[in-house]
Amino acid sequence: METSLPARPNPSPLRLKAATVASRVSVPLLARIPDPVKRLLMGRRSVVIDGNTLDTSLQLLLNAQRASGIGGLVACDDVTVARTQLDAASAAFTADIVVPTDDFSIAGPAGPLTLRHYRGEAGAPLLVFFHGGGFVVGSLATHDGFCRRICRDAGVHVLAVDYRLAPEHKAPAAAEDCHAAYTWALDHAAELGADPDRVAVGGDSAGGNLAAVVTQTARTTGTRMPALQLLIYPMVDPVGETVSRSLFAEGFFLTKADIDWFDHHYVAGSGVAHNDPRVAPLHAADLTGLSPALVVTAGFDPLRDEGRAYARALTAAGVPVDHREYGSLVHAFINFFPLGGDSELAVVDLTSALRAHLSR
Repeated sequence: METSLPARPNPSPLRLKAATVASRVSVPLLARIPDPVKRLLMGRRSVVIDGNTLDTSLQLLLNAQRASGIGGLVACDDVTVARTQLDAASAAFTADIVVPTDDFSIAGPAGPLTLRHYRGEAGAPLLVFFHGGGFVVGSLATHDGFCRRICRDAGVHVLAVDYRLAPEHKAPAAAEDCHAAYTWALDHAAELGADPDRVAVGGDSAGGNLAAVVTQTARTTGTRMPALQLLIYPMVDPVGETVSRSLFAEGFFLTKADIDWFDHHYVAGSGVAHNDPRVAPLHAADLTGLSPALVVTAGFDPLRDEGRAYARALTAAGVPVDHREYGSLVHAFINFFPLGGDSELAVVDLTSALRAHLSR
């Protein structure tokens, strides 16, 4: 039975547009302000929680978001408006990174499935990438900057997947699309100019969930395993009760209200139980034999503790794990690297780690 959600504020179209314009103006400015000046602007006040100090650039960004009256990742209850708003807001974080791209479609489980290929050097590894957005929002556009960045700096081909979204397509539709894209990539990597023996999967947040699910599904179905699973602050337990979900329920970009809204649209009413590994990879009975994992978590993220738990569970099952936690950052930091600060440093580090793992 589908659960109901409490009413949440729905900003007017004028306020949403004003917030988008403000983001496009403020992000380039924030990136140019020296850190000591940022600290002065914050009155030299730092945010310290659970032993971590919030990055100053993100502290300013979150303050600006609160001032706009639009808190959290999801702008409003209307799914169509929320998608449009996130796409528009993401445009403020575009990166001037030129790599050749091609958009095309393949046959998916329920119709054509759009993919975007970011072309790397001939014979380089291929990363099949699943964007975040709670299975409801997010798109090829919202993660274009990050895909360009890792294509260029990690020296990999990237194949981004425009999988079906909820509530139009409930669980496990997204996972089915992503598995289909991965199996297609195995068969066509050489045609893309990539190394067919080094095909990895990865994603952030909901996309991290999907990368974990695709890896587990590959083992179950006897499909060739990914060379690596890149799990960036993955959601691996839809209704998990952790300390980090309580500590960071409000004010750090991804909110508890956002998480509940995503679950309401993707899992609730789908016929898939919340502890089914197709939506909750942490609850899989057996994690042995899975691909090596690069697991990334953030110190101010409500999903921090479940990402840590999945890294520990994989390690206990004998899976090689490289777990990197960036204590000063919030959920979605890979999209915020144009701001500079610790988001930029973290993206440099994880990109270098990805390159190293896929070079083996």
